[in-house]
Amino acid sequence: MTLKFFVHYGLHFIFPILIAYLFYKKSWKKVAFLFILTMLIDLDHLIAIPIFDPNRCSINFHPFHSYIAIGIYFIGLFFKRTQIISLGLLMHIITDLIDCYL
Repeated sequence: MTLKFFVHYGLHFIFPILIAYLFYKKSWKKVAFLFILTMLIDLDHLIAIPIFDPNRCSINFHPFHSYIAIGIYFIGLFFKRTQIISLGLLMHIITDLIDCYL
Protein backbone atom coordinates (compact mmCIF):
# COMPACT_ATOMS: atom_id res chain seq x y z
CA MET A 1 0.00 0.00 0.00
CA THR A 2 1.26 3.40 -0.96
CA LEU A 3 1.15 6.85 0.58
CA LYS A 4 -1.41 7.79 -2.08
CA PHE A 5 -3.72 5.00 -0.84
CA PHE A 6 -3.53 6.12 2.80
CA VAL A 7 -3.96 9.81 1.98
CA HIS A 8 -6.89 9.13 -0.35
CA TYR A 9 -8.88 6.85 1.93
CA GLY A 10 -7.89 8.75 5.06
CA LEU A 11 -9.29 11.93 3.55
CA HIS A 12 -12.40 10.11 2.33
CA PHE A 13 -13.25 8.52 5.67
CA ILE A 14 -11.26 9.87 8.63
CA PHE A 15 -11.33 13.56 7.66
CA PRO A 16 -15.15 13.74 7.27
CA ILE A 17 -15.67 12.07 10.64
CA LEU A 18 -13.20 14.50 12.22
CA ILE A 19 -14.91 17.52 10.61
CA ALA A 20 -18.31 16.24 11.79
CA TYR A 21 -17.02 15.79 15.33
CA LEU A 22 -15.29 19.18 15.49
CA PHE A 23 -18.00 21.33 13.90
CA TYR A 24 -21.26 19.47 14.53
CA LYS A 25 -20.83 18.31 18.15
CA LYS A 26 -24.52 17.82 18.93
CA SER A 27 -25.24 15.66 15.89
CA TRP A 28 -21.77 14.58 14.80
CA LYS A 29 -22.72 10.93 14.24
CA LYS A 30 -25.57 11.84 11.89
CA VAL A 31 -23.41 14.38 10.04
CA ALA A 32 -20.50 11.91 9.80
CA PHE A 33 -22.91 9.32 8.37
CA LEU A 34 -24.14 11.83 5.77
CA PHE A 35 -20.56 12.78 4.89
CA ILE A 36 -19.65 9.11 4.40
CA LEU A 37 -22.86 8.61 2.40
CA THR A 38 -21.58 11.17 -0.11
CA MET A 39 -19.10 8.49 -1.23
CA LEU A 40 -21.99 7.27 -3.38
CA ILE A 41 -20.98 9.82 -6.01
CA ASP A 42 -18.28 7.30 -6.87
CA LEU A 43 -21.00 5.16 -8.45
CA ASP A 44 -20.27 7.11 -11.62
CA HIS A 45 -17.02 5.16 -11.83
CA LEU A 46 -19.11 2.14 -12.86
CA ILE A 47 -19.77 3.64 -16.29
CA ALA A 48 -16.08 4.26 -17.01
CA ILE A 49 -13.87 1.88 -18.95
CA PRO A 50 -11.93 0.60 -17.15
CA ILE A 51 -14.00 0.99 -13.99
CA PHE A 52 -10.88 1.61 -11.90
CA ASP A 53 -7.71 3.22 -13.14
CA PRO A 54 -5.32 4.23 -10.33
CA ASN A 55 -3.67 6.81 -12.57
CA ARG A 56 -6.85 8.52 -13.78
CA CYS A 57 -7.93 11.86 -12.33
CA SER A 58 -11.64 11.68 -11.51
CA ILE A 59 -12.17 15.43 -11.71
CA ASN A 60 -14.10 16.29 -14.88
CA PHE A 61 -13.81 12.69 -16.07
CA HIS A 62 -16.83 11.17 -14.32
CA PRO A 63 -20.27 12.85 -14.49
CA PHE A 64 -20.66 13.38 -10.72
CA HIS A 65 -17.09 14.74 -10.63
CA SER A 66 -17.62 17.19 -13.50
CA TYR A 67 -17.16 20.93 -13.20
CA ILE A 68 -20.92 21.41 -13.63
CA ALA A 69 -21.64 18.99 -10.79
CA ILE A 70 -19.01 20.68 -8.61
CA GLY A 71 -20.74 24.02 -9.26
CA ILE A 72 -24.06 22.54 -8.15
CA TYR A 73 -22.44 21.16 -4.98
CA PHE A 74 -21.01 24.61 -4.27
CA ILE A 75 -24.38 26.32 -4.74
CA GLY A 76 -25.89 23.76 -2.33
CA LEU A 77 -23.71 25.20 0.44
CA PHE A 78 -25.96 28.27 0.53
CA PHE A 79 -29.15 26.35 1.33
CA LYS A 80 -29.72 25.00 4.83
CA ARG A 81 -31.39 21.79 3.57
CA THR A 82 -28.49 20.81 1.31
CA GLN A 83 -25.57 22.31 3.19
CA ILE A 84 -24.23 19.17 4.90
CA ILE A 85 -24.56 16.97 1.81
CA SER A 86 -22.94 19.66 -0.33
CA LEU A 87 -20.08 20.02 2.12
CA GLY A 88 -19.57 16.24 2.09
CA LEU A 89 -19.60 16.18 -1.71
CA LEU A 90 -17.09 19.03 -1.89
CA MET A 91 -14.80 17.32 0.64
CA HIS A 92 -14.98 14.26 -1.60
CA ILE A 93 -14.12 16.33 -4.67
CA ILE A 94 -11.20 18.01 -2.87
CA THR A 95 -9.90 14.60 -1.85
CA ASP A 96 -10.10 13.40 -5.44
CA LEU A 97 -8.40 16.59 -6.62
CA ILE A 98 -5.52 16.03 -4.17
CA ASP A 99 -5.34 12.47 -5.44
CA CYS A 100 -4.77 13.81 -8.97
CA TYR A 101 -1.50 15.38 -7.85
CA LEU A 102 -0.06 12.55 -5.73
